[in-house]
Amino acid sequence: MTTETTERPNKVEIVDAGPSRKKLKIEVPKETVDENLALSMEMLTSDAELPGFRKGHVPRRLLEKKFGSSVKKQAKEQLVSAAFSKALEESKLRVVGQPTASEFDKIEVVSGKPLIFEIEVEVSPEFTMPEISGIPVKKPTTNVSDEMVQSELDKLLVQEGTLEDRDTAEAGDYLTGHAKVVGPDGKVYFEQDGIVVQSPPADKKGKGMIVGLSLDDLSSQLGAAKPGITITVKAKGPEHYEFEQLRGQPITIEYKPARIDRIVTAKLEDVIARFGFADEAALRDAMKKRLTQRVAVEQQSAMRQQIAKHLMDAADMELPERLTASQAARNLERRRLELMYRGMEPLKIEESVAELRGSSNDDAVRELKLFFVLERAAEELQVRVTEGEVNARINQMASDRGERPDKLRQSLINSNQINGVFQQIREHKTLDAILAKAAVTEVDAEEFKKEAEKAAKDKDSAAAKPAKKAAPKESAKADDADGEKEAPAAKSKSKKKS
Repeated sequence: MTTETTERPNKVEIVDAGPSRKKLKIEVPKETVDENLALSMEMLTSDAELPGFRKGHVPRRLLEKKFGSSVKKQAKEQLVSAAFSKALEESKLRVVGQPTASEFDKIEVVSGKPLIFEIEVEVSPEFTMPEISGIPVKKPTTNVSDEMVQSELDKLLVQEGTLEDRDTAEAGDYLTGHAKVVGPDGKVYFEQDGIVVQSPPADKKGKGMIVGLSLDDLSSQLGAAKPGITITVKAKGPEHYEFEQLRGQPITIEYKPARIDRIVTAKLEDVIARFGFADEAALRDAMKKRLTQRVAVEQQSAMRQQIAKHLMDAADMELPERLTASQAARNLERRRLELMYRGMEPLKIEESVAELRGSSNDDAVRELKLFFVLERAAEELQVRVTEGEVNARINQMASDRGERPDKLRQSLINSNQINGVFQQIREHKTLDAILAKAAVTEVDAEEFKKEAEKAAKDKDSAAAKPAKKAAPKESAKADDADGEKEAPAAKSKSKKKS
């Protein structure tokens, strides 16, 4: 029995099919097709059993009649996969995203004829690498003040507080209950228990977040919510919503709170005793050290952001269209991991992610440009990431969040974010390597903050001006909304609540 096929070259033609897109037309020789079919049939003949025939003795004509279509389907998949992989290897195309073959179902494997098919792939764009030496960067300098320590202490007292039952929600209270997202077609796109929503505090001016969506009028829509009574919240699907069908569409959120809690701030002396400090001075000193570490992280992040902006502005490339569309989803997870690294509290992280969902497609395009530039820079600078660095990053994020590292690692694995941590470290190391070549000048942190706010305001003003031509809406799909699964960071006064 024949056990292998003869190696023969395939005919491969590669043509441009659009921005950073190639079309591969591949022809597999008829001899290779015939050998593959013969081998599949021989294997089937030796193993097949049919009523009235001994194993391996079923007439071939009966096998072809009964299993011929499945044999050809299997042969097609094997031949296409092998030919496509070989074509990529020989052409050295750097494919990104998933290949597409619109006519794949119509492809037929016919004995005595070559197999011809076409596949489109998106590839890394060709571009001139921006100069990475001498980039001007401002380094914000700041000292940890007593006011910063006091603010951090106030947050700790809230986090270590207890939950008090409420019959009616008021500003700042936390609601925990069942949420359901319904589209204009009546279809339920998301449904989950344990969703936490904070009734917007007074300083938020009615703006709040529910199921990962930021709403300017959440306070008025929630009203005087009560446990057990369903609230109907109206919203509009943001431009980068995980559910593509709901982007720009009216949606309804049915939310039924099971309980309402108010955080009662813990007493300072209780927190000092709980954490084992000798006195208030010792607690403040520990908090000042932690804030100093966080300020250093923020300082480094600010400089990295300047490098990233410079690279995005300087790079000129035609981007893959479909990959640009899916970049919005990656931006959400990238933002979430970045804020976790910077030590931001969970609720603030989800608020920031909710804001990003409504950002423009320009942001997705710029982030994708940065991805390709940093990929090239990482190769040129020979940046590598070790398993030890991944573990150290997870330990740091766990410490900032007050979690066990093993628990956070498992959470990242379950949410498919562990590869994001690897990519984050690689980006940071690449940006730091470029930063080492930069022209750095120190500036006061307040001055730096004012310049950043002015730049953001100018950007918003420019975005608000009518565009000459409407930008096409992109599509993206991300993980399910999970913004409010995090419960209030306060301790319950009863075992039932804890």
